[in-house]
Amino acid sequence: MKDLSTLWKAVLDKLELTVSNVSFIMWFRPIKLVDFVDNKTLILAANTTSAKNQLSRNYFEKLSSAVTDIFGTDIIIEILDPSEEIEYINLHGDKNDNKEVNVSKNPFNPKYTFDNFVVGDSNKFVYTACRAVAEHSGVKFNPLFIYGGSGLGKTHLLHAIGNYYKEYFPSLNVMYVTCEQFANDYIESLGSNSKNKAVLEFRTKYRNLDVLMVDDIQFISKKTSTQEEFFHTFNELYQNSKQIIITSDRPPKEIETLADRLRSRFTSGLIQDIQHPELETRIAILRKKCQIEKYSIDDDVIEFVAERISSNVRELEGMLAKIHFLANISNKDSAGMEEAYEAFNGQLEEEKNEGITADDIIDTVCSYFDISRQDIVGKRKSKDVAEPRMIAVYLINEILEIPLISIGKIFGGRDHTTIMHSRDKISDQLKTSHKMQGFISEIKKLLSQKDEK
Repeated sequence: MKDLSTLWKAVLDKLELTVSNVSFIMWFRPIKLVDFVDNKTLILAANTTSAKNQLSRNYFEKLSSAVTDIFGTDIIIEILDPSEEIEYINLHGDKNDNKEVNVSKNPFNPKYTFDNFVVGDSNKFVYTACRAVAEHSGVKFNPLFIYGGSGLGKTHLLHAIGNYYKEYFPSLNVMYVTCEQFANDYIESLGSNSKNKAVLEFRTKYRNLDVLMVDDIQFISKKTSTQEEFFHTFNELYQNSKQIIITSDRPPKEIETLADRLRSRFTSGLIQDIQHPELETRIAILRKKCQIEKYSIDDDVIEFVAERISSNVRELEGMLAKIHFLANISNKDSAGMEEAYEAFNGQLEEEKNEGITADDIIDTVCSYFDISRQDIVGKRKSKDVAEPRMIAVYLINEILEIPLISIGKIFGGRDHTTIMHSRDKISDQLKTSHKMQGFISEIKKLLSQKDEK
C-alpha cells in the first residue's frame, strides 16, 4: 500500500523528465490531486480553465503514460477546472488526505504485448530477438541490449516480454525497473540507518531473479558507485544463466563515462537497434492504435498524420489521441481532416509558401516541358510525360511540404508509394545529374517570377 500523495509525486517526477521545463511549470506543477475513486479513476484539478484545455488537448497522452507507469495499471483520468473542482468537493468531500492505494504487482502494461506491436522493416530484427528471449529465457541472446531513440518502441518490447513471461512462465521471478529506480534503490539502501541490512536486502532483491529488465541504462553514466553495484548484480545473474535485458538511447560504446568492464558485459550478448519506422509501418501503427482504443478516424487522417510525423511512435499515437479527443468533444462519430488540421494548429500546407500552390507548380512544369495538364496528371507513361510528372511531384513535396497522400490525389489518385518513388528518383538524380539540376533550378526561377507578379 502506498499513500496517494506519494504516487502523485512520482508521477510529477516522471513528467518533469519527459516535458520541457516551461511546460512542466505552467501546466503540470499546478495540478491538484482531488480524489482516486475505486482504485480506477484519478480526479485531478487544473488551476484554470485554460490549463484544463491545454492538458486535455496537448498533454493528455504524456499524463496518461506517466500515471500508468507509476500506478502499474491503466487508470481513467478526469481533469476538472476550478469551478468543477468546487462542485466535486461539495458533492463528495475532500478525499485526498492520507488515502492509500493498492498498486498492481504486475508492472507490465497489458496493452504492450507482442500481438499489439506493429512489425516493419525498421524493427523486425529487434522484434525477432525479443520473441526469442521471451520463449527461451537465459538461453538465447543473453544479455539482450536494445538501443534507439525515444518513442520508438523499446519500452513496449520490454513490457511485451514481461507480459509473455507472466502468461506462459508465471513461476519466473521477473523484475522490470528503470535505471533511475535501480540507482535510487541502491542510494536509499546506503543511506539507511541499518546500512548493512538494507544493502543486503537490496542485493537479495536484485540478485535472486530469473529475469532482470533495465530501461534507459544510459542514466547510469557518471554514477560510479551505482555502476559498481550493477556490475556485480549483472555478473551474479549472468553466471547463473539468468536473463538480462537492457535498453538505452544509444549503443554501449557511445555511453559516456561507462566503465569499460560494464561496456564489455553489455556487448557480450546481442546488441540490436530499433530504427525510425517507415511510412507503411507508421500507418499500420496508427491503425492498430485505432483498433485497440476503439477510435473512429478516417483513413485519410491516419495517412495524413503518418506523413507529418515520422520520427516518434509516441508522438504519432499522441496526435491520434488528440484528433480523437477533438472529434469526441464535438460529438462527432468519426474524426476527419477538420480535426486533423486543428490538431496540427490549423495550419494548411499552402500557408507556408507565400502564395505558390500545387496548381502553380504543375502549370509551370507543363509550360516548361510543353505538355498539357491532362497529360501530367493522367495515365500516360512515356518518358516525355513521366519525367516532368516526377519533377512536379518532387517540387510540390519540397516547396509546399504537402503530404504524399494528398499529392497522390492531385495526380489522378495515385498511390502514395508511387508518389514516394517519383520524389525519391528525382532526389537521387539531383545528386549526380547536371541536367536534372538545371531543370529544377530553372523551374524554381520561373515559379519565383510568377510569385512576384
